[in-house]
Amino acid sequence: MDIEGTPVTVESSRDVGAETIALELETPEGFDALPGQFVLLRAVPWDVDESAEIDDDDVVMRHYTLSSPGVDETFEITVGIDPDGDLSPWLADLEGGETVHVEGPFGTITYEGDRDVVAVAGGPGVGPAVAIAEAAHEAGHDATVIYQDDAPAHEDRLEALEDAGADVAVLEDDDEAGLVDAIDSHVDDGQLYAFGFETFVTTVADAIDDAGGDADEALIENFG
Repeated sequence: MDIEGTPVTVESSRDVGAETIALELETPEGFDALPGQFVLLRAVPWDVDESAEIDDDDVVMRHYTLSSPGVDETFEITVGIDPDGDLSPWLADLEGGETVHVEGPFGTITYEGDRDVVAVAGGPGVGPAVAIAEAAHEAGHDATVIYQDDAPAHEDRLEALEDAGADVAVLEDDDEAGLVDAIDSHVDDGQLYAFGFETFVTTVADAIDDAGGDADEALIENFG
């Protein structure tokens, strides 16, 4: 069978943190994504003869949120590497020139360059958080990033944002008090976004309400 989705070329891969890579993919025709949206990536994570038939079980797929502020010629996804995973170890070995298949974009959480932002991220949520903060800065708006992770990724981009005037707080995983305090300090500083796993985004939503904000007005992506 054919792999579904649009074939795109992997332009490059780079390490962006511990067990974390960023893949730059060519932008297919008609792909009009905004920061905050995600794609479904499909691949066959082993060498397959082009003439061989591919079973359904051979195709591995995962959702990845965009981590680039724009998609003009290429776009980026950030991938955490699970050594025991079906797909991410194969993605980690890519060097550029390979083909993967994408569907999308999907998702209603977007940033359209129209306001100040406060992007709160836990673990892999840093990709879309950084992308939204960069897009806000490029559009002339203020940006805040609150990021909780013991092994931060995209530190170069976070430092560049801070140098450009953004407020950036990087916290350790067990620093819940620091996370709550940071949200309390910035709850009124722009449109609130949160990206991360369920426990993290639940904590963020509670902190927003406790700080006098409205978690129902925040744009929250639960990674499960």
